[in-house]
Amino acid sequence: MQIAMNQVVRLPVQLGAIVQTERLRRNLTQAELAVLVGTQQKTISAIENGNAGTRLDTILAVIGCLDLDLQVIYGRRGPSIQDVF
Repeated sequence: MQIAMNQVVRLPVQLGAIVQTERLRRNLTQAELAVLVGTQQKTISAIENGNAGTRLDTILAVIGCLDLDLQVIYGRRGPSIQDVF
């Protein structure tokens, strides 16, 4: 069952919460997800706790294993002065 979830993530702790929620929804332990990703359990724990410093390729592998997508969008701040002139 797919759940529509669109969340803006700007902090590692926000991404970690999404990863943890999806991992638990799939009834996976951190160790089981780590095996699927090809990393260690402590790395999954670090991601879920919002610790900075995890390699981007590892984060992308975790996202992929959980059937999540990463979408990069422009911020909602509006145009800057350089955009106007």
